[in-house]
Amino acid sequence: MKATAKAHPIEGLVKYHGMRDEELRLPYHDSISVCTAPSHSKTTVEFDAELDDDEYVIDGEPVEGRGAERIDAVVDHVRELAGIDHRVRFESENSFPTNIGFGSSASGFAAAAMALVEAAGLDMTHPEISTVARRGSCSAARAVTGAFSHLKNGVNDEDCRSERIETDLEDDLRIVAGMVPSYKETEAAHKEAAESHMFEGRMAHIHGQIADMRDALYEGDFHRTFELAEHDTLSLAATTMTGPAGWVYWQPRTIEIFNAVRELREEDVPVYFSVDTGASVYINTTDEYVDRVEATVADCGVDTRVWEVGGPAEILDESEALF
Repeated sequence: MKATAKAHPIEGLVKYHGMRDEELRLPYHDSISVCTAPSHSKTTVEFDAELDDDEYVIDGEPVEGRGAERIDAVVDHVRELAGIDHRVRFESENSFPTNIGFGSSASGFAAAAMALVEAAGLDMTHPEISTVARRGSCSAARAVTGAFSHLKNGVNDEDCRSERIETDLEDDLRIVAGMVPSYKETEAAHKEAAESHMFEGRMAHIHGQIADMRDALYEGDFHRTFELAEHDTLSLAATTMTGPAGWVYWQPRTIEIFNAVRELREEDVPVYFSVDTGASVYINTTDEYVDRVEATVADCGVDTRVWEVGGPAEILDESEALF
């Protein structure tokens, strides 16, 4: 009863903040994202009748407190689905920096859900597994189905699950990651945004944003897709920054990257910025222009990586197990 899985993190395109049900992690509205590769999380799990307690380790460190509670939600749900009560040994590692706004919780919980379902002997599709991952992180649902994916709103697992959106943009998209270290807590941001006086305004337009994004993806329209994503970045930040705590995640180099991207656009370079929760920036461009874009972002004084579109979560060979 052991398995290892890998999943890629996500860049939010039409993002979400705020949950109508914190236990089941049901969002107020739909969301769309794209997975970034080769960045990934790898997780090995084993159900062991000899263990007295669950054991969770991420990047070599034991997980306790709220982090362990979130893993418990996924593990316990799989145990319930499989009708087993064995304790679990769980180890995960990330190939990219975490807690700076690059979707590590999404890839982490997606890989966890995939491995747990396999180890428990359950026969589930990727959309079904997305409902398991969602209990740890809504974004993880989209990391399960991979590439461009859409998590639908709902009040149960039949409705609130992720589906992949097929689009011609997958092959040519390049994502420059501009790393601006600034620790953040996404869970707290959900509460901040939902308590903002601007949240109702966001809710009023988000359904149209989702429809426009799906249409742009179906059409394979790069400019329209990432113009919408850039606009959504500003909309989401407005709700979070106007919550009770008045948080401002962005740092001076975040704004410097925004300005550099807009200057490139004035030179007819196809490029748009996007930010999830945090100060780090995704810069979306095409294969033809990625070297120029990366050099420009690096000139802002940040570390960079270049990513492509990542596929769905997958089970790995036992030779790749972490223990």
